[in-house]
Amino acid sequence: MTRVYSLLGIIFLLLLLFPLFLSDYILGVFVLIFYYAYLGQCWNVLTGYTGNISLGHSLYIGIGAYISTKLAMSLGVSPWIGMFIGAFGATLIGLIVGYLGFRFGLKHVYFVLLTIAFAEIGRLIALHLKPLGHFMGLFIDFRPGLSNFHFRGNIPYYYIGLGYVIFSLMVVRVIEISKWGRYFVALREDEDAAESIGVNSFKYKMIAIGISSFMTALGGTFYANYIFYLHPTSVMSMALSIEIILRPIIGGLGTLFGPVIGSFLITPLAEISRSYFARAGFEGLHIVIYGGLLIISILFFPRGIFSYIHKALAPLLIPSKRT
Repeated sequence: MTRVYSLLGIIFLLLLLFPLFLSDYILGVFVLIFYYAYLGQCWNVLTGYTGNISLGHSLYIGIGAYISTKLAMSLGVSPWIGMFIGAFGATLIGLIVGYLGFRFGLKHVYFVLLTIAFAEIGRLIALHLKPLGHFMGLFIDFRPGLSNFHFRGNIPYYYIGLGYVIFSLMVVRVIEISKWGRYFVALREDEDAAESIGVNSFKYKMIAIGISSFMTALGGTFYANYIFYLHPTSVMSMALSIEIILRPIIGGLGTLFGPVIGSFLITPLAEISRSYFARAGFEGLHIVIYGGLLIISILFFPRGIFSYIHKALAPLLIPSKRT
């Protein structure tokens, strides 16, 4: 394990030093890598560990973004405080979704449809609310300062995004080594067998969706104060939900580093292709890249890329015991 920690330490040190050498544009790409890695990890808590697939996580991003932003604009509440209020609001909605889904035994495609329905209802409500900008969207005034979560350039957002990723890794690691993690995995592998040995499936699924929605909403505040503009068709869209899930699926579902690896692989390619196709007059064609990567991942890396990286590096990082 010493070698593993040494490797992680080196990677962390390099990430800390990157802003000293990289251009603002490349730092912006890293900000997006961290952002999607964090959101993918949040989704991974629910789907990767308990097996309950959600296609409505953009709802929690929107709730977190709009609540923290409106508190800042109307009441002067710092986004650092408003983000937690927004997260509690998103958790409440997440628990309602979970209660309806888990109490009535919705599984597989039926639970997926429930999450989509809530996300679409939330998007349409936000789209027609005048205080949220109605169809024009909500423009956020730039007020530079730490307390306002507004910064010039990408360096501060880079370090905050890195902090988000580290926070998500710590949370998921704590879950993995706790009884919650063991129960989550037991429910994912065989819910009936888990219940037969005393695991309360409803309780632990509710815990999972509560944690997942809370963490996801925190990402919404980051988005709002990085983009300075909110519109339901972007921040609460189905397309965003799909972008979130691609990272852990390609990187490795139910693994600690899968969403991070997936984001490092997909996000730079997505940004480069989006920019290239837009200049060429084929805006939106980058989504084809997503589809191609997903097909390749399913066919050749069904367990996610992280499992193969782990298998390849294990002999180097974990010395074998001599007999």
